[in-house]
Amino acid sequence: MDKSFAGRRILVVEDEMMILLMMEEMLADLGASVTAAATVKQALAGIDANAFDAATLDLNLDGDDSYPVADRLLTRGVPFVFSTGYSHQSLRDGYRDHPILRKPFKDRDLLDTVTRLLAH
Repeated sequence: MDKSFAGRRILVVEDEMMILLMMEEMLADLGASVTAAATVKQALAGIDANAFDAATLDLNLDGDDSYPVADRLLTRGVPFVFSTGYSHQSLRDGYRDHPILRKPFKDRDLLDTVTRLLAH
């Protein structure tokens, strides 16, 4: 089995449980150590307690946007992707250059996106 993410630590911020479990399982199958968070508060606590190699951020977390999480990741130098159904134009100024993993996405899209994040 491909363990191309072995030893890599990835933060997955997603409030839809089925999507979160799918992402977590796929990344873990590739050898990644995954920390999951469903709220901004959980994500910020995870960032404060751990070092990450990359992150995926659902833009809308049950009505809250994930920009505070993005800000914290930026200060730590952690590359991230917004996981959303929204377009780049809907992103706040200063974030439009960040990649988007468009929902709904396929396993291959997640793999390719995280691979690009980890290459930086």
